[in-house]
Amino acid sequence: MDWAKEIQSIAQSGLAYCQDVYDQERYEQLRDLSIEILNKYTTVDKDIIKLDFANEVGYATPKVDVRGVVFNKENQILLVKEKEDAEWALPGGWGDIGYSPSEVVVKEIQEEAGIEVEAVKMLAVLDKRKHNHPPEQHYVYKIFIECKQLSGELGVGIETSDVGFFDLDNLPVLSIQRNTYEQLNLMFEFNKNPNKNVVFD
Repeated sequence: MDWAKEIQSIAQSGLAYCQDVYDQERYEQLRDLSIEILNKYTTVDKDIIKLDFANEVGYATPKVDVRGVVFNKENQILLVKEKEDAEWALPGGWGDIGYSPSEVVVKEIQEEAGIEVEAVKMLAVLDKRKHNHPPEQHYVYKIFIECKQLSGELGVGIETSDVGFFDLDNLPVLSIQRNTYEQLNLMFEFNKNPNKNVVFD
């Protein structure tokens, strides 16, 4: 997966800047090769890979996943149950064009968990590849932002089927594609020690 993503990245950036028709042909071949690799080693349909993975243009950059970290007065963490895999995650999702990271996380928490929050502090920026997530077609940076609940009642959204606050020693089955147990443990460390430095990797 990592090799396929790297080949795709080289092809995409090459196509963005090459002038020579023969170079363009070679970069297109590299892109097709990355699609073939992903098709062989995943269960994702080739046409979906082409649309989702190899259809971007311009210089290749990581995608950004923004996650909100909300603790209640009992020092429990807010999680939402994703309809897609019926597992639990910090509320959040892809960064949206036209929104800052703090605006994204406020919007996502409201949509997925029903409450109004204020973004307070950046906690971590992690390279997803280095943190025991299942392989995926995109190269992703994960941003974790501490948020404070302002108002509202917990409720589900279009993408979620349940929502709740949980203790570290009583976490539900996590959606490892979205967040790992180690990352949740890190968020609890931040809650215990508000002066802990931002983690970046």
